Amino acid sequence: MYRKQVEGVHTFNETKADHCYAETDPTGRYGRFEEVLGKGAMKTVYKAIDEFLGIEVAWNQVKLNQVLCSPDDLQRLYSEVHLLSTLNHDSIIKFYTSWIDVHRKTFNFITEMFTSGTLREYRKKYNRVNIRAIKKWARQILEGIVYLHGYDPPVIHRDLKCDNIFVNGHLGQVKIGDLGLAAILRGSQSAHSVIGTPEFMAPELYEEDYNELVDVYSFGMCVLEMLTGEYPYSECTNPAQIYKKVTSGKLPAVFYRIQDLEAQRFIGKCLVTASKRLSAKELLLDPFLPSGEAELSQVPRFRNQKPFLNDREMEKLQLNDHHHPPRTDMTITGKLNPEDDTIFLKVQIANEDGTLRNIFFPFDILHDTPIDVAVEMVKELEIDDWEPFEIADMIDGAISALVPDWKKWDLPHIESHHIFDYQEDDGHNHPFCSSSSCSSSPPSLSGLKPHFLQGMSPKMNHS
Repeated sequence: MYRKQVEGVHTFNETKADHCYAETDPTGRYGRFEEVLGKGAMKTVYKAIDEFLGIEVAWNQVKLNQVLCSPDDLQRLYSEVHLLSTLNHDSIIKFYTSWIDVHRKTFNFITEMFTSGTLREYRKKYNRVNIRAIKKWARQILEGIVYLHGYDPPVIHRDLKCDNIFVNGHLGQVKIGDLGLAAILRGSQSAHSVIGTPEFMAPELYEEDYNELVDVYSFGMCVLEMLTGEYPYSECTNPAQIYKKVTSGKLPAVFYRIQDLEAQRFIGKCLVTASKRLSAKELLLDPFLPSGEAELSQVPRFRNQKPFLNDREMEKLQLNDHHHPPRTDMTITGKLNPEDDTIFLKVQIANEDGTLRNIFFPFDILHDTPIDVAVEMVKELEIDDWEPFEIADMIDGAISALVPDWKKWDLPHIESHHIFDYQEDDGHNHPFCSSSSCSSSPPSLSGLKPHFLQGMSPKMNHS
């Protein structure tokens, strides 16, 4: 019975992998998807899910045939995983489990997933970040460094840079990861290998005799990149130039472009020679970094900001309601009759069922004004979602397209203000003609009154 149950679980996991996951771990707790979160020289990181907790995680996978070619790489891999499994701090990436898949020849380990990628990618994506955010990130990173250096035995990261710091942007949370190059110092023994990223390596690293203060130097370069968005020593074209500048004590050019003097002073403390450099624990007390209490005291002020709108601004919003797009789809176009210089306008309105209604009317620029005609249209066509002045603007545009200089004519009545009443009836036949009672082309206007078409019924066909 027990064997059957085990076989049943195994079959279930294989079926689940076929239908949902690319693969699962030996316990069936973690399922890997094809989506790649990141890729390096040694490993590929995929999105996965922890079914027990219902949370997304990062599935780190290394092809053993790649690392087996190099014993050093394999040792780095095991060191990283072993180290991660023993660490527990809010600023250090969380490790969950690891295993070797003999059939696929892969080494796999599960860590927490970060929704916003690396800090370098995040900083490039959002190039306008307030210095308060920079200070908050810096404090979190430094607290992680203090934890590593205070570990028993102490841990040196040795490759601290924004590429190895990961972000949960929706929480404002950053954590140190990629500890594969970290060295465990036992007692007072110093590390003796040159390894890391040249732009972030302290001068003493090249002398192969250093301690955990190299992480403080790299941390200073991280803050420099966070502040400026630039990689240190970007003025150099190769590692040899970087080495020459670093070992001679020359700081990167971007350091001198920092405008915040307090920030420049803080970074400068990290980049001095090892004998003058503060420890991570001492640097954590620097006034540049807000204390935990100060940070908490600032949260309510930002979280409970008062609304910016006042009564006057609300009135403006109400007055500007007429700028909302109309519900009725309506266009007005014009055509000039060369015989008597009368303009013939066509109003096209879309009905609710999608059909189009065409209404034709003449416009005499010597006697008519756009607002007068617009008021007639609103009243006669029962248009309730357009204001007369909006229609007048459309009429004005159609006429100006035909007769560009018509407003310059000396027509005093055109400049006068009009007071209109939707209920008044002047007794005249209205100038509008629907497509059901008029031909599709404009009729001849010769001999007609300037404003009205003769013989039209005031009642219109709206079909």
